[in-house]
Amino acid sequence: MRIPLRCGRWFLLTISAACLAMPFSAADRPDADRPNVLLIAVDDMRVELGCYGAPIVRSPNLDKLAARSLLFERAYCQQALCNPSRASLLTGLKIDTLQIYGLPTHFRERFPDVVTLPQLFKQARYETHGIGKIFHNFRQDDWKGDARSWSSPQILHYGNHNKDFADVAGDLPADPISIPRAEAFDVPDDAYWDGKIADAAVRKLGEIKDEPFFLAVGFWKPHLPFNAPAKYWDLYDPADVSMPANPLPPDDVPPIALHEGNELMRDFETGPLPEEVRTLRHGYLAAISYVDAQIGKVLDEVDRLGLRDDTIVAFWSDHGFHLGEHSLWCKNSNFEWDARVPMMISVPGQATAGKRTRALCELLDLYPTLADYCGLTAPDHLEGISLRPVIEDPAATIRACALTQNPRPAYGGRGEDPKIMGYSIRTETHRYTQWRDFRTGDVLAAELYDHRRDPLETVNEVGNEALTKIVERHQALLNQAVSRPVTEKRKRK
Repeated sequence: MRIPLRCGRWFLLTISAACLAMPFSAADRPDADRPNVLLIAVDDMRVELGCYGAPIVRSPNLDKLAARSLLFERAYCQQALCNPSRASLLTGLKIDTLQIYGLPTHFRERFPDVVTLPQLFKQARYETHGIGKIFHNFRQDDWKGDARSWSSPQILHYGNHNKDFADVAGDLPADPISIPRAEAFDVPDDAYWDGKIADAAVRKLGEIKDEPFFLAVGFWKPHLPFNAPAKYWDLYDPADVSMPANPLPPDDVPPIALHEGNELMRDFETGPLPEEVRTLRHGYLAAISYVDAQIGKVLDEVDRLGLRDDTIVAFWSDHGFHLGEHSLWCKNSNFEWDARVPMMISVPGQATAGKRTRALCELLDLYPTLADYCGLTAPDHLEGISLRPVIEDPAATIRACALTQNPRPAYGGRGEDPKIMGYSIRTETHRYTQWRDFRTGDVLAAELYDHRRDPLETVNEVGNEALTKIVERHQALLNQAVSRPVTEKRKRK
């Protein structure tokens, strides 16, 4: 049964009741035979790793994980913002089903009884534990993550990124970085949250190693501020750090596709100067290498405990990031740098270890994939597709397109609907985007980028009459992918 997609309060009640009524059962086999799951999340990491072909990025541990995983070259987030992206992945619901478009709204305000990904494993008698940022980092006195998902209380899962200060005994050494939102103190890894998260994950593995477990480890980097310890900055010669290859907005881009990047730009009076741009990009790379080292500690402990052959490892980022491309900083756009994410999945005994796939997929597909491989009965409300056919045959195709959406204004208030929604699909050859009035569905602007000859998305070709058939085909695909129902305006006609 597929629950019909509708908007309004009756739909929220319908799907909530359905989630409660669903039978959840594990496959009929001994608990000890079920694979463990190690779910590793990172924050704001764009597709810029050694295993993805980035020439200077030092990411040896993720490169090693890629060598025993299937690497997804075309994985896309549902929305380029932490809370909606994570809520979608962990509930298995599309953004328009969740009706969560900003940071303040917790998914249980929309669906009190939805069964989350870790909760499904908990119901199947797995030990489920969350360390670090898995759900969005709500305030300590607010929702505290999601207690129903875990066998024990989450730790290191909430906080303001700007308060991830270097925590050391005594005075801090001098900081050689003198611009906002970046620092390079010569401190140990565990001075910052991610080092503490890695240490806590290593301890937790030792505690749960003898039981089937679902361990979610969420790292805060490479999210701003770019404050990796000095030794990770030292991995890069500033002269080798490139400037943005496409620093200008695309030709003929509608202004609604851009944004102000206030998460960073509010700290610069007129925007970063060229050398500040280079330093920020340097700091982002240092943050990638720092979080890579922490992931390595966790993976090394999995190997030391002899758990590799019994553990599925799924690595993902909640969305991508801009570092000056398209004149943009941070996230909240539908361009490739924001929508595309690194993702890799390692399944014990898989024949495709070390291979890569160009199959289009979405983060929404992780929930059904992990349930599938662990023999769990997935809830009927899931709107993703199991990636098992692709993991077993990287040439397989499960989607004609991958959908990402971003609202305007970019950051909505608690429970507020956006005024405009940008729906964007990535196909094998193109990215097509429509900016729609959220209430009426009227198309206000559109974009088309040809990735065969313009992978940096520098020219919007939607007005090119020679491409009319391509536009029409992508319009049809977009309409199939978007779950919002008939618009109010059209109902009145």
